Amino acid sequence: MTANRDLPIGVFDSGVGGLTVLKALRERLPAESLIYLGDTARLPYGTKSAAAVSHYALQAAHALVRMGIKALVVADNTSSAHALEALRAEFPGLPVTGVVEPGAAAAALASAQGRIVVIATDSTVQAGTYPRAIHNSRPGARVISKACPLFVSMVEEGMTDGPIAEQLARHYLDPLFANADDGQKGDCLLLGCTHFPALADLLRRVVGPETAMVDSATTTARAVEDLLEHRGLATGRAPERARVRYLATDAPDRFARVARIFVPWTIATDEVEVVDLA
Repeated sequence: MTANRDLPIGVFDSGVGGLTVLKALRERLPAESLIYLGDTARLPYGTKSAAAVSHYALQAAHALVRMGIKALVVADNTSSAHALEALRAEFPGLPVTGVVEPGAAAAALASAQGRIVVIATDSTVQAGTYPRAIHNSRPGARVISKACPLFVSMVEEGMTDGPIAEQLARHYLDPLFANADDGQKGDCLLLGCTHFPALADLLRRVVGPETAMVDSATTTARAVEDLLEHRGLATGRAPERARVRYLATDAPDRFARVARIFVPWTIATDEVEVVDLA
């Protein structure tokens, strides 16, 4: 498969959380056009079976490929955990980047003592993809994966700080940080869900300033930049010609409203196109 350098990059997620990846891509690659697809009709993926996630991911990817893209970014951690190899097999000529591998490699480097805590959805934790990817970069690392399913709902309700949010964060994390024995305390926190960067300030307060924190969105954007340069796919257009297109499978009004939590610009409801993946 050959690609026009000025085609957009396709980005998909189960909903709006992947907009954190879109934001990182826009900051890192301002000249690149982007198409973002949120499968809002079927979110969350984090509670679905691996087979269902893979099926949904393939449908989303086919929709984006039909629109014409030069690279695919899987912004959903659960899809990256369960469907990345299936996507690469389905589209052998298309560069496909997930969020797990870049985030895991960055955490392996950032951890001083090799004690890494990964927080994610239930499905991502059960897949075990983050520990495997971290151990590929740092075989001796001690990795603890912690499912934090309520964080997703909390973020989408706009509860990114305050007493209730902090109490829940401490419920999940204090046993691994503040209340852990010194030799067992995590020294690096990897945010293994695209919703979780919205909680970064809160999580920093909970785990302490001495703990390294890795956001897979920013590391994924760097990986995409490197991939485009390596493949000769970086655009030659001026940044002002770059465009962003938003697609959702349901509820464009909610997409536009919740998007304000994840990106600093406004997305109007009429900017969100509704698509059917079935």
